[in-house]
Amino acid sequence: MDFYDKVVIITGASSGIGEASAVEFSKRKSSVVLVARRKENLESVAKNLAKYGNEILVCQCDVSKWQEVEQMSKIVLDKFGRIDILVNNAGFAIYGPVLELKVEEIESQMKTNYFGMVYCIKAFLPKMLEQKNGHIVNVASVAASFGLPGIASYCASKFAMLGFSEGLYHELKGSGVGITVVSPIMVQTNFFDHPSFKLMPKYSPTSLSSKTVAKAIVKASSSPRFEVIVPSFVRVAVWLKHTIPYLINPILGEAFRKQLKSQK
Repeated sequence: MDFYDKVVIITGASSGIGEASAVEFSKRKSSVVLVARRKENLESVAKNLAKYGNEILVCQCDVSKWQEVEQMSKIVLDKFGRIDILVNNAGFAIYGPVLELKVEEIESQMKTNYFGMVYCIKAFLPKMLEQKNGHIVNVASVAASFGLPGIASYCASKFAMLGFSEGLYHELKGSGVGITVVSPIMVQTNFFDHPSFKLMPKYSPTSLSSKTVAKAIVKASSSPRFEVIVPSFVRVAVWLKHTIPYLINPILGEAFRKQLKSQK
């Protein structure tokens, strides 16, 4: 795809993968819409993007609230009149056993990670279908394929994202609109800044940079594939999990369970 002057909306754009994605699309001269809750952070990102000379629009919006998403979409469509790429990246996790998590903590992850994606798709998909072109990129996680102790709520939100995306992928066949899920392993971002992760090792030698995932998102935005796992060799682990779960699940479960117990 030629990204010049394409209108790209990125949620969770104030830091991490979202910010890195904004840089990659800006390098390619796309018009980038930065969406997140913290306006001051968005303005800082926009300032750093000024050197690329592309058009930047800052939209303060909490994607977990339909009314705010609806309002944001009107601002974007009134300004640009179209949307070419929607990157649903906003998301967070709270670490801890289900027994100890508050209901509100579980709900908040689902509202942002899953419903935030649903709201943005509902807001922009009609325009994409009217144009008969466009691409949706949903940033999930390898955790969308593994239910893991300590992040059960987060896994559930990404399972939901993956299932919703797969159903929509089939619905959109022949419409000119595509959808691709990008599922990375652990990424070095402020994702782990939440206090619940204070005793958990933040990164491993295999952790990815935000830039690596951002480049995968750019490629995914013009890909016919349903899911892109980053790095690609991790697809083998996903295949093994689905093929011989009776061997893989106990191993993973025990490893993450030990980590969870070690924090008590």
